[in-house]
Amino acid sequence: VQLQASGGGLVQAGGSLRLSCAASGSIFSIDVMGWYRQAPGKQRELVATSGGSTTYADSVKGRFTISRDNAKNTVYLQMISLKPEDTAVYYCWGIIRVSRYGSSYSYWGQGTEVTVSS
Repeated sequence: VQLQASGGGLVQAGGSLRLSCAASGSIFSIDVMGWYRQAPGKQRELVATSGGSTTYADSVKGRFTISRDNAKNTVYLQMISLKPEDTAVYYCWGIIRVSRYGSSYSYWGQGTEVTVSS
């Protein structure tokens, strides 16, 4: 199973970006998909997840929206009103079941860099 993230880039404060992450490989079902981020010199932190319900970090509530296209095994993160403090490498993540009777496992995608200039 692979997770491929895309959509990062350089944007001015107040701008918007949309990140995408597609899961591929031997996938029976996806329990949860989400996004984490890691800013320079800081620990990786949860941004948003989408499973039975959605969760958001307090710092992004009202500005970021997570959504999924289950037919495409893809998760999106729409980010608006971006701030310089949103600058980080964004990682997609998923808990994925690879067979009907197998276990679910955690997978990480490669990061996509988001830079917000002031």
